[in-house]
Amino acid sequence: MGERGGLDEFALIARLFAPLAAGSPGALGLTDDAALIDGPDGWQWAVTADAIVAGVHFLSDDPPELIARKLVRVNLSDLAAMGAKPAFMLLCACFPVDVGGGWLDRFASGLKTDCETFGVALIGGDTVATPGPLTLALTALGQVAKDHSLLRSNARSGDDIWVSGSIGDAALGLLVARHGGGTLPEEAAAFLLERYRLPRPRIALGQALVGLVHAAMDVSDGLVADLGHICDASGLGAEIEAARLPRSPAAEAALAAGLGQGPVTLMTGGDDYELLFTAAPEAAAALMALSARLDLRLTSIGRMIDGAGVRVVGPDGAALDLSSAGYRHFTG
Repeated sequence: MGERGGLDEFALIARLFAPLAAGSPGALGLTDDAALIDGPDGWQWAVTADAIVAGVHFLSDDPPELIARKLVRVNLSDLAAMGAKPAFMLLCACFPVDVGGGWLDRFASGLKTDCETFGVALIGGDTVATPGPLTLALTALGQVAKDHSLLRSNARSGDDIWVSGSIGDAALGLLVARHGGGTLPEEAAAFLLERYRLPRPRIALGQALVGLVHAAMDVSDGLVADLGHICDASGLGAEIEAARLPRSPAAEAALAAGLGQGPVTLMTGGDDYELLFTAAPEAAAALMALSARLDLRLTSIGRMIDGAGVRVVGPDGAALDLSSAGYRHFTG
């Protein structure tokens, strides 16, 4: 660990960088998915920045257009988690010196595709050459009504815990990318691989959740780890039921084929970029109506409780022992 003294990513932020943001309320203590800056006419800018690195967040031989689109989408997912409407982005790209013109053309094509898909404009940034690895960073800005952002810190004891879509597909997709699908049907393998390479930022859902739910964030480092961030920010604990975890048919097929470690992989694998949120039990009917309107699965998986940390309960009612709650940088 060297100079980092054994700190993981979030301890590093809390010790070294959060104090630098103490004078800015909009920084939210560096504990949320984006910062908030007051804008005109009762709006705020939600501002987020995320980097992806070859060999860490994507495979070096992934198609360049999909690398570009993943970069856009992981950042827009942070805006979705704040309930913001995406507007602008800035790109900083560190391209290896051996990257050719054809690769760059395909990368730019991927950026163009998702700028058009999500209605965002590239307004600046920087490009440099590097001996490697390929490193890409995006700053994304979106608009949200003042004092209406979705925050991690607003969960309340007794809230139901909800998640969008299905969980664990991307983690299984990474296994397929690295090791192949084995006996997994080709259609299921392709679905999981796409879920890893091409996240689906839940932008419409995030905006629709404003005023309906209490706390929210996106699932990037693993469901249990990210729920732990809501717990920490809200000063609460959480209990979820493994049996209620929403699974795709492809994930079910993958588990049946022996990929991963069962529910543990689904709950601790990263890169889902689904929205995780808490709401009063009375909001359940409205959330089910929203699910139908957006044609997007929303599933209640547990509840917020007094205490601290995340407890995962198995079908027999006993707590599951998770050796790792999710992905963390700097821990190995």
